[in-house]
Amino acid sequence: MKTANTRRFDMANYLQSDDDIAVYLDLVLEDGDAAELAAALGHIARAKGMAQLAQDTGLSRESLYKALSGHRTPSADTLMRVIRGLGFRLSIQPH
Repeated sequence: MKTANTRRFDMANYLQSDDDIAVYLDLVLEDGDAAELAAALGHIARAKGMAQLAQDTGLSRESLYKALSGHRTPSADTLMRVIRGLGFRLSIQPH
């Protein structure tokens, strides 16, 4: 029996432009799940470079990996620092 050689899906491989990232974040934010938002920010951080994000936010790479794993809900302060560090801002629109 043959098995297919496949790679594990990694969203970070598909986030190649700021427009891609903005669309992705909009979709994630529609669900309103903070852990999902953290995981999405983790995908984006890996796509853009976790080391640079650590430098831009003043947070360690280790704490960023933990906070953005999707297994926990990071603080609002951490989320905002990451969003700003990635070069984005949140805006609110009527539903």
